[in-house]
Amino acid sequence: MGLANLLDISDRQGFSIDWEITPAYSFTMFESWGGKDGERIRNNDEKFYYFYVDAWASPAALYLMERGVKHARILARIGAPQDLIDECVAAGGRSASLDRSYAITPAIREWLIRTVVNETDAALVSPVLAEAATAELIDTGLPTVAGLPDGLNPARLRNEPAYFSSDQVVKLVRFNGYFDKKRNPAASFTNYLVDNNDQRTVTDQRTALMWGRQGCDLANLGRVRKYIDDLNRREFGGYDNWRLPTIDEALSLMEPVANEAGLHLHPCFSRQQPFIFTADQRRPGGYWFVDYKQGSVFWASGTIPGGFGRACRSA
Repeated sequence: MGLANLLDISDRQGFSIDWEITPAYSFTMFESWGGKDGERIRNNDEKFYYFYVDAWASPAALYLMERGVKHARILARIGAPQDLIDECVAAGGRSASLDRSYAITPAIREWLIRTVVNETDAALVSPVLAEAATAELIDTGLPTVAGLPDGLNPARLRNEPAYFSSDQVVKLVRFNGYFDKKRNPAASFTNYLVDNNDQRTVTDQRTALMWGRQGCDLANLGRVRKYIDDLNRREFGGYDNWRLPTIDEALSLMEPVANEAGLHLHPCFSRQQPFIFTADQRRPGGYWFVDYKQGSVFWASGTIPGGFGRACRSA
């Protein structure tokens, strides 16, 4: 069985590994909408496949990525020899960015061609996408009765978009007691999530915020806003006042300990939105994001693909 068949990729005729794509190059290729040799990618449905090493968790692991202008999906974890993976991370040296994703080494490429691409060993390929899809509908494990437990007072968070400098974000995080791995690692905001029994939403009884458990795929800010507009047009969950969260609201979901998916987030939320746009802008320029994988806040441009979206509403 070939790799495309094993992963149930629908367009098997168009499936091929691009050995030239690296995590760093993917920013130029997709998030800046530039193809190889400066050629722009004009087909939003075109998909590319490449391998990379993720060192955010320990031990580091090898993954197969499906990437396009509109989305980024991890398809499978590849059971490569750990010594090859560790050598790849060591060869990457110190990264100047916050990312810990590495291009594969020639040794890993040779191993992949021999054992996974040409002669697929199913035992070495663990699909991720199928597991994530089924995880969206499982029991949340949350209470279903409204009302705060004794000793937990309501907290009304800022819900109007604003501009923040980097220094002001530090003050915001520390003053309000939000967990941020870099800025406030000893803090923890306590919420009280309740299952709304619709397999789509949960409500935080402490902040009076309703949240969509899933969200939109990788997109620029314009597309994320269109996603929110579509939720309101369809009256998702029975409501038409969905919006992007502020930094405060998005950080209220941040948990000090990562879940099994590696996100600082309650597992009732989809793992497919590891970092999300907020409604807040950065002064002097850019937009603020909350990253549940890194457990922190960061800023980036909102005019190119490079963020996911999750909607909330004031309940």
